[in-house]
Amino acid sequence: MSLEVGLYLIPTQLSEGPLERVLPAYNTEVVRQVRFFVVESLRSARRFLKKCDREIDIDALTFNELNEHTDVRVTAALEALLEPIGRGEPVAVLSDAGCPAVADPGADLVAIAQRKGYKVFPLVGPSSILMSLMASGFNGQRFAFEGYLPIDAQARQARFKEMVRRIERERQTQIFIEAPYRNNQLIADLTQRLSPAMRLCVASDITGEGQTIVTRTLAEWKQAKYDYHKVPTIFLLYQ
Repeated sequence: MSLEVGLYLIPTQLSEGPLERVLPAYNTEVVRQVRFFVVESLRSARRFLKKCDREIDIDALTFNELNEHTDVRVTAALEALLEPIGRGEPVAVLSDAGCPAVADPGADLVAIAQRKGYKVFPLVGPSSILMSLMASGFNGQRFAFEGYLPIDAQARQARFKEMVRRIERERQTQIFIEAPYRNNQLIADLTQRLSPAMRLCVASDITGEGQTIVTRTLAEWKQAKYDYHKVPTIFLLYQ
């Protein structure tokens, strides 16, 4: 298989386990042929590539980091990451977990590739946003991903009210995340501040051995025993 020149968006695992459970074999074929990688974390990228194929010569590859510390306002720096494409070499973007450019670094790089007329190839892989939505029982036609909620109490309460407004007026499922060590507190906050009839889906360790995806009313969550401390988790709210 010979790769077309362009920007390849390569998903990675959400949890530990066999790659073949969540990623098609084609992804590994792409990885074997790419020499230039834009990665969220160098350590995670190296580990993922070795899991794809232990024969890959990591030292022969070029890695550039693109993460929350990157100043994406410096367009020239981002353009430089795509220079190999102009020379006829494919470039791949790797996230730490899940799909690049979706609630994840990479979107700014993809935007530049599109402006330059480069081909962009999104590969198949797990997305916690879509997988949790699929399993929640909530509206899958109208939904919004809110990312991290504010830490400040007033700002957080204002965000809660805005999400409820969207649910009630637009029938829009609200999806959001929290720092893993604050997962339990977030559930407690929701049960204290919102209507007991509102439904919350908590999707934890998606695709992992400890995966749990549970939808309950907030009244039921208030009475339930749970512990999502430091476990990768995504939350969905609906009426």
